[in-house]
Amino acid sequence: MQIWTSLLVVVQMVAAIAMIGLVLVQHGKGADMGASFGSGASGSLFGATGSANFLSRSTAICAGVFFTATLALAFFSGSVRPTTPTDGGSVLDRAGVAASVPAVPQIPAVAPAVAASVGVAASAQ
Repeated sequence: MQIWTSLLVVVQMVAAIAMIGLVLVQHGKGADMGASFGSGASGSLFGATGSANFLSRSTAICAGVFFTATLALAFFSGSVRPTTPTDGGSVLDRAGVAASVPAVPQIPAVAPAVAASVGVAASAQ
């Protein structure tokens, strides 16, 4: 199981790096100078849409591989049992038990600055 998890992490990292590189290499739709003055609009909201080229198809394939690897890692991590003994339940259930124990309130003693100011005020009268 550890080998499959390691292999999935490697596939996910390679897909992520390839996807970043492919996105950075692509030419944006609004990157032309005239696009800011309306020449790139071509009647649609995000500019003229044409057929997908090699870079956009490769980016879509890398995104699919990345999401598949992420889902597989989530599936495999859900099947792993924790090694520490627990009472069962979710993390929120265990946090609720710890939070339900009330803390013992401490009664503060008279602060030294308050005691000094009371003594000074009493001697001034």
